[in-house]
Order: sequence, then C-alpha cells, then structure tokens
Amino acid sequence: MAKQRVGLLFGGCSGEHEVSIASARAIARAFSEAANQSMYDLLPFYIQKDGQWHDGETAQQVLTSGQPLLPNPVAADARLLNRWVFPSTSADVDVWFPILHGPNGEDGTIQGLLKLMQVPYVGSGVLGSAIGMDKLAMKMAFAQANLPQVKYLGINRSQVWSNPCIHPKLCDTIEATLGYPCFVKPANLGSSVGIAKVRTREQLEAALDSAASYDRRLIVEAGVVAREVECSVLGNEQPQASVVGEITYQSDFYDYETKYTEGRADLIIPASLPESVAAKIRAMAIDAFIAIDASGLARVDFFYVESTGDIFINEINTMPGFTATSMYPQLWAASGITFAALVDRLVQLALERHS
Repeated sequence: MAKQRVGLLFGGCSGEHEVSIASARAIARAFSEAANQSMYDLLPFYIQKDGQWHDGETAQQVLTSGQPLLPNPVAADARLLNRWVFPSTSADVDVWFPILHGPNGEDGTIQGLLKLMQVPYVGSGVLGSAIGMDKLAMKMAFAQANLPQVKYLGINRSQVWSNPCIHPKLCDTIEATLGYPCFVKPANLGSSVGIAKVRTREQLEAALDSAASYDRRLIVEAGVVAREVECSVLGNEQPQASVVGEITYQSDFYDYETKYTEGRADLIIPASLPESVAAKIRAMAIDAFIAIDASGLARVDFFYVESTGDIFINEINTMPGFTATSMYPQLWAASGITFAALVDRLVQLALERHS
C-alpha cells in the first residue's frame, strides 16, 4: 500500500506563529516514529509571517531550528504577489495537517482554502473553525445547546470608541450586569492575547480600549471563583472525550505569559474530581463539540465551582497547542493514546471525513 503524503502546514499570519512552529516540531517527531514512518511521508510547508509559503529545505530549516524566518527584504508589491504563489509540491499532498493557531489558522480561513483545493485536512471545517474562534458566536451556540455559562455581555468596538456620552453608560451596564471582577476579551484572538481581568472602573475603561484595538467584537465575562479544568475530544460523527485535566497557577489568571512561560503553570492529569463531576464534564465536552459542528479534534475548557458543584463551559479550541507538553496530547496519553498514535488517528479521521 502506498504511503500517504502528509502536508504539515505551520507558521502562519498570527501572533501565535512561534507556538505553531513548536507544535509542528512535536508532530514531525511523531511522524518519524517507526509505526508512522511505514504509513506516511511528511512534507513540511511553512507560512511566513508576511504570508509567503515555503516548502522543501526552507520549511525543513524552520522545522529543525524552531526559529521563524526573518522578514524578506523585497518590495511590498513582490511580497503581495508571492502570497498567491503556492509551492508546486503542494499538489503532491494527499492530506493536510494544518497546525496553525489563532487568526488565519483556526478561524476557517485556511480551512476554506484547503476545501477549495478539494483535499482532506485535519481538524474542523469552515463552520466549526469559525464558530470556535469567535467567542461570541461560540457562546451563542453553547446557549442553544443548553450548556451552562457564566454571565457575559457582547460589545462592539463602536460602543467603546464612541462619544463621551455613550461610553460611561456602557461601563455602567457592565458594572450593573456583571460586577467585579470581570474579564474583558477580544472575541477573535487565542492564547489569552488582549485579555484583562479588571476590578475597578478605571481598569475596565483601559481594558475595553485595549481589547478594541485587537478586534471589533469584544466580550466581557463575569469572574468566578473556580477550578479550571479541560477535556480533549477526538472523532468525527461519534466523538470521544479524554480524561479531565486541571490547570493550576500562581498568577492572577491564566494569561499569555503564564501559559507560555515554563514553570508558571502546572497541569494535573487526571484532575482530582469526583467521578460524577468528571463524567459530566466529558459529556458536556462532547455536547460542545457537536454544538459548533467540530470534527477531528478540540479541547474544551470549563470552570468547576467546587463550593456549589456548578460546572460552566468556558470555551472550545478547535486547534489546540500540540507540543509534547500541551494539554491536548497529554490528556489523550493519560487516556491510553500515545502522541504518535494520536497524529495517525487524526489523519485517518481527516481521510474519513473527506470520503
């Protein structure tokens, strides 16, 4: 049987470019293991921060070094033209593995391109990716599926950057509806970028202004004293849920620095939870996966309020971090699926969905 040629697509035009490279390196190592080597040939494709695609030695160099390419000092019009020129070897790919995080990677944009190319690819389609990226659309889908959530308000940038009469009324509404502390977030960024925890009117005004600089759609959520737990989902039509893990940290909240600085956070797998609670979280994770029409993989994050027993869904991530130390593969390792077996299963799920 001929080997499947897997196009490992990484890098991308988002603030999570370096995270994507780290995920791609771990996935490449998994494909180099004997069981996968006999079934797959890996073809790396690197998208530079300016949007240019690279294959062959250049892509392999980034994969090997773990360092992104420096901006190409060519004219702006030449860079624009090059964005539409894909490497000729892209036609050799049988199935794509897009490990792109954040905007332009897990928001339906690259998924739409791959769909136009009429080739199978790992992960959710255009709809699931787009809903999973936009926190407001996501919360609407969760509400429709009767999944419990903390109180929140959706806000447009125009309300924040408005005249001096409207902005104070907006802050009044947030204070009256949600109170303090609360979280201000851009709707369409991952990895805690642009998120702030606020406790005062002054902090709220600054956080709204900051979040509006990242996105025209914002969300403000009520703070809750809870344990942060996560569950991984794998599958297409009949998704399965992993064991539940927990994140602990000393910082005020799970911000970007805490998330990506070694030693700032601890992953507890499996989480020390009553089995009834863990079972409910796993069931809710699958319900969330189905609610946004996800496929392949997703990580679903929850708040568990131990004092009351309440479980609130926080968000779903349709292309979670995929390094050897990331929560998604670690949860599956604790559930009996090794990293190498996991990437094989994801490729097979992509082929299954395409057929």
